[in-house]
Amino acid sequence: MSGSFSSRVVGTAPRVLVVDGSKVVRQLIARVLKAELPDSDVVGAGSGAEAKELLDGAAFDFITISLRLPDMDGLELARHVRESAAQAYVPIVVVSGDVDDRLHNRTLGEHVTDYFDKSLGFQALAEFIRGYVKPSDSAEGEVLYVEDSRVVALATRRILEKHGLTVYHVVSVEDALVLLDKAKDEGKVGADIVLTDVSLKGELTGGDLLERIRREYLYGKGRLPVLVMTGDENPANQAALLRAGANDLVEKPFEEKLLMTKLLFQLRVSRHLRERGEAA
Repeated sequence: MSGSFSSRVVGTAPRVLVVDGSKVVRQLIARVLKAELPDSDVVGAGSGAEAKELLDGAAFDFITISLRLPDMDGLELARHVRESAAQAYVPIVVVSGDVDDRLHNRTLGEHVTDYFDKSLGFQALAEFIRGYVKPSDSAEGEVLYVEDSRVVALATRRILEKHGLTVYHVVSVEDALVLLDKAKDEGKVGADIVLTDVSLKGELTGGDLLERIRREYLYGKGRLPVLVMTGDENPANQAALLRAGANDLVEKPFEEKLLMTKLLFQLRVSRHLRERGEAA
């Protein structure tokens, strides 16, 4: 499978630039990434200046950047990438141990495609990167999808089912709660992941559903991941959803590749945590 990033086409040998001040971290990321993508070309840079030289000389299909570099903030480097025409649309993912605070405060900046919490481990990071450059043709899992727009729901459901996911679509939070209540009575969770819009028909919003999942059902992020779709670009409102327990956000209108990468990644992490008995 191939997909277009900037002026390159991701084919059998995706090029990944890993920017981190720690040589050990760069080696660890390269090692697990090569295991996940044996044909990938992984290039490391220990500073922002070194990364800029590499970027000026060649194009990459994916870039990971640490927030704290020896000579600059990672977001400054991300801005430099966006200012380069050849790299304008390459996915840039921040990899850091303190990404959570910046994410909640929505201070990652407009130049970053996504984020990754280093505490999840480098194996998970490699799977995350693979989701971008070599997405799987099929997946397994049950999605509780809450969307009141018939047009949007039809298009999104087709995308999810095309990838092999089972979709339970409802048009309101009230309907979603009925499904979750029934599943709980049967000793089940009801889905592997929840995908919900924020503004919905009925008295309850997607934010209300998120709060009930976390506070009333007591399903943690690992037990029942919640991916929230929103057209609200207000950083404060986005931060509130994350603080309430959303695993991640997808801004509308969404790109299929970004939606599926985020959704499948949350499914993999949740499955990994359940296997380790950590999905509280």
